[in-house]
Amino acid sequence: MKNRFNPRTNWENTRGKIGYVSRKEAVQEDYNKIGFMSGLEVHQQLLTSKKLFCNCPAGVYNKSEVYDAEVIRHMRPTLSELGEYDGTALMEFKTRKEIIYRIKNETTCTYEVDDTPPFQLNREALEASIEISLLSKLNIVGEVHITRKQYLDGSIPTGFQRTAIIGVEGEIQLKHKKVRLIQLSLEEDSCREISDIGHIRTYKTDRLGMPLIETVTYPDCLNPDEVKEACDYIRFLNRSTNKVRTGIGAGREDVNVSCRGGSRVEIKGVAHTKWIPELTHNECFRQWALLAIRDELKKRYSDPDLWKPKHEYLKFHSYQFTYEPIVLAKKTGQRILAINLPGFKGILSHFTQPGKSFANELSDRLKVIACIEKPNMTHSEEFDPMVSKEDFSRLRELFSADDEDVQVIVWGPDEDLVTALETVVERCRMAFEGVPNETRKSFEDGTTIFERVLPGADRMYPDTDSAPIPLEDEDIIRMGQGLPEDVIDRYHKLKSWNVPENTYTYIFKKNLFPLVVRIVEGFGFEPKKICTFLGHTLKFVEGHYTPADEFKYKILYSLFRFLKEQNLDFELSRKMITIVYEHPKMEFESVLNTLNFKRIPKDEIVSKIEFLKEKFYKIRYSEKDSDALDWIMGQLRPSAIGNISMTELSNEVLKVLEK
Repeated sequence: MKNRFNPRTNWENTRGKIGYVSRKEAVQEDYNKIGFMSGLEVHQQLLTSKKLFCNCPAGVYNKSEVYDAEVIRHMRPTLSELGEYDGTALMEFKTRKEIIYRIKNETTCTYEVDDTPPFQLNREALEASIEISLLSKLNIVGEVHITRKQYLDGSIPTGFQRTAIIGVEGEIQLKHKKVRLIQLSLEEDSCREISDIGHIRTYKTDRLGMPLIETVTYPDCLNPDEVKEACDYIRFLNRSTNKVRTGIGAGREDVNVSCRGGSRVEIKGVAHTKWIPELTHNECFRQWALLAIRDELKKRYSDPDLWKPKHEYLKFHSYQFTYEPIVLAKKTGQRILAINLPGFKGILSHFTQPGKSFANELSDRLKVIACIEKPNMTHSEEFDPMVSKEDFSRLRELFSADDEDVQVIVWGPDEDLVTALETVVERCRMAFEGVPNETRKSFEDGTTIFERVLPGADRMYPDTDSAPIPLEDEDIIRMGQGLPEDVIDRYHKLKSWNVPENTYTYIFKKNLFPLVVRIVEGFGFEPKKICTFLGHTLKFVEGHYTPADEFKYKILYSLFRFLKEQNLDFELSRKMITIVYEHPKMEFESVLNTLNFKRIPKDEIVSKIEFLKEKFYKIRYSEKDSDALDWIMGQLRPSAIGNISMTELSNEVLKVLEK
């Protein structure tokens, strides 16, 4: 008797067959085996007062429900210079989206809504992008040419983004390897999406047109941790210039991933670098799984053209559907479509990502392309069946299907089911080829979903509204003067100071290294102490307290100058920082009064050690001198902090104990 097919068991077996391991368990050999390869496109907003091609203010945001007007658009593809359509543009056109833009007069003008040609390129942004290019060891172009990059998802009302290459062929030095850079571009940022439901997508235009740089690397990263390290390096490099914006949304990265035999897949808009390792790990194994599916299908069909799916529109009354989304579809006048996929047994339940199977590849595209909200389909290989065995038996009879076939059921508005059928069949045909080029949306759990077809070179063409901008050598030399040192040099300096590595990210992220140098060179404090104060104490305070006024890091320089001038010990800074952070405008003497701090001469504190020693041994808490040291230090610490260093005090106690 044949073993009964179990979709969940099949998912687990196929996960093992492709050799999937969790990222925590993975070693370099696992990545070498599947040919892990990854590169980055790191986007960073520039800190300018105006937008890139108009005089609207940059960095002024509004809430989604706050707007002065709405503009509605429908996007249509156009031919490239070679007379071809871009695949992404065609896909977006197929969705029949209605795009709504919420406009605020303060941050939007006629340029943003494509009623006015571009103004001159923002020179402040141009110079900042050149400086960052030089710091990235890129070769600066002799002439800046503005081009148009098609975007038919509605994120830019014109349907294209104006962009310009500033530098080419550079490199960054990581801890153990170099990563080559392809280019750095200066471009305008897109709208912020508010919602995307059905055929209606809504944006707000406050961010639209803000200057943005994009740093693109070669696929030189051979494991997920290298990808994160390279991304962090580029972001830290950008921040070291003090010419980029920081905060949520100011920096975003697209991560390109492929495996051996796979295709370039772009994970779009990764919001946090800490997501990168899990995302790239899972994406590479997803592609490895798709290649295994391809090989299995080729065994079943030597000629993919022989694969012939069938479909039928079903009558609700002929089936006993109890699955709530299907029942609701019936009530709202929608239709139901059944598709028979011959020879696809075990494919829909084949592992692709943690918690996902190949069936998700279909449902994700139905959401994006056919605009049918999830849940939008079910199938005969569900782990927990949504449709009864009897109803699937009727479907198999309807299609004259055999045991190697699977059935998919999709529901939705009549006009969307035509696109739904095309989408399901198209994605299944792609499975015979392997890994489709596509853009995918990232999630915090390390998984991704389909977002759109990966754009090609056909979407780029010259911008006839903008004249080329020549760059003079003397101007580039001038902009190259006074650049900060490389991030890797700062890294090595922190290492030489024996600074704990768990402080590095905070120091580089906040660009506090120059402040550390100023404090160390100006007041003679130990670098390790200053860095630990910043990366541990200040970081904790930032995460747990809210300042009454804007807290600027330069106030820390004044704090340590105050301690030095008042001959107060470094340790006092740890007690003061909470109040200083919460009340940045408070005078330091007032902070000390709030803490009830009293200035006590060192001699007075040291003079108490002999008395405390006698008291300890009289009470005889312990026979150990180490216990005596701890007890005496505990008694003196409250009055000693700020007046004498704990190291010096400890030495004085030991001298007395050793008598």
